[in-house]
Amino acid sequence: MSRMVFALLSALVALALLPLSAHAQRTLSFDAHAAPDAGTVAIAVAEGLPEGGTFSSIDARSNGALRRAAEAEGFRGRKDSTLDLRGFAGYDRLLVVGTGKDALTPAALQDIGGTVARTLGKARAPRVELVWDGDEADAASHLALGVELGQYSFDTYRTRKADDETPADAGRGELVVRSPAGAAAGQAYAAQWQPVARSVTFARDLVTEPANAVWPEEFVARVREEARGLPVQIEVLDVPAMERLGMGGILSVGQGSARPPRLLLVSYQGGTRGDAPLAFVGKGITFDTGGISLKPGADMWRMKYDMSGAATTIATVLGLARRGANVNAVGVAALAENMPSGTASRPGDVIRTASGKTFEIMSTDAEGRMVLVDAIWYVQRQHRPKLIVDVATLTGAIVTALGNDYAGLFSRDDALAAQLLSSGENSGELLWRMPLRDDYAQGLKSPIADLRNGGGSPGSGTAAWFIGEWVPRDLPWAHLDIAGMAWRNSAKPTIPEGASAFGVRLLDQFVRDHHE
Repeated sequence: MSRMVFALLSALVALALLPLSAHAQRTLSFDAHAAPDAGTVAIAVAEGLPEGGTFSSIDARSNGALRRAAEAEGFRGRKDSTLDLRGFAGYDRLLVVGTGKDALTPAALQDIGGTVARTLGKARAPRVELVWDGDEADAASHLALGVELGQYSFDTYRTRKADDETPADAGRGELVVRSPAGAAAGQAYAAQWQPVARSVTFARDLVTEPANAVWPEEFVARVREEARGLPVQIEVLDVPAMERLGMGGILSVGQGSARPPRLLLVSYQGGTRGDAPLAFVGKGITFDTGGISLKPGADMWRMKYDMSGAATTIATVLGLARRGANVNAVGVAALAENMPSGTASRPGDVIRTASGKTFEIMSTDAEGRMVLVDAIWYVQRQHRPKLIVDVATLTGAIVTALGNDYAGLFSRDDALAAQLLSSGENSGELLWRMPLRDDYAQGLKSPIADLRNGGGSPGSGTAAWFIGEWVPRDLPWAHLDIAGMAWRNSAKPTIPEGASAFGVRLLDQFVRDHHE
């Protein structure tokens, strides 16, 4: 099939897959603190059900029925616990969320908002009111961010059936955050945190889309549309451009597919003119079969998520631009589809990268590091960044090591590692630092090239070490292996089942904490 014919068929597929519906989400608004006496309401209470606040106000109004109901259900306000009462004391529905004993961090506030959204977001009530008593800084904004993240759903390809039990008005309407900050909290949210929510949503959408809807060229097209009107510059390298630069790494991964690879850069200049930017580089394998080193068929459908790193890095920079962050940053997406065919790379092939360094392919399923090294070389040449953070769903070994609780952090720079670890705590997207030893090089020796892309000592550490060979030792660099965090099999308060967009909140917080 010629590339022209294939391009036409791809365009027709894209048209056929145009969204049938938008995200069914409640609109957000902000208002003064008050305890409504009717409707659908959510409140919060600390562990131990202390006296005072909205909980006690409603309890008094109901002649002690709320505390009795809590005691009957064994509800004590523990963190992550809820008491969901329907038709109670004049309320259509009253949700009480436990906040636990500890001081509430922004991430904890977001989880509370997410819990409310996931519990009440699909209710038929035209209005849901979340009442917050506390005076934590930006509490209303963090609750609202949690609501937006928690109510995320992807309904693009669902068609409504006559026997669908979900009412048409479910999840429609308004969610009001009532706090001491009042309506003014809406301005802070719109300026600083709604851009983060939008970036997370954009990244989740990209990752959730099937591979017949989003491939390298289509990824670029969707980024262009999302970036419309933002103060960013977009650069795209096609195959001829990459060939001229000698980008054998990314080209070798993409050459087995009829859908050609792309290198995408999105630059934002919001800081001091001339300052070196932060560089966020993402692995963007829009579908990963493993190539000639073919993966097992079970769960291969999920390998559309192998472009999560690229979705995260690009969405992060768009979010920085949307909120006018005081920083210079560039997001890079190394985009390819890894397919087996008569033109695909083979184990044993030797690849020359744009830097001139060569590697021997031991597995075509170790493709993430192959695309990243050319991207990392190019961003250094073009932008001379002050630091590089690459983000990738790179290895199954990191999932074995850390499960679905932490992403792996590899770095030779203690200061950068410490910054990322602290921002992980602050954002709720947690990292665990892993060793990066020079003796990992022993497992990557090749008899005919500079190194191998895997082999002797397979694992997350050797994969990180391979990528680090394209970064000068005096340039701060960190590698985030998010393979266990980018896709969830069960939902959390602010994360749906499926694509998480892990890293967007982390990198945005990293900029806020250390680089604005």
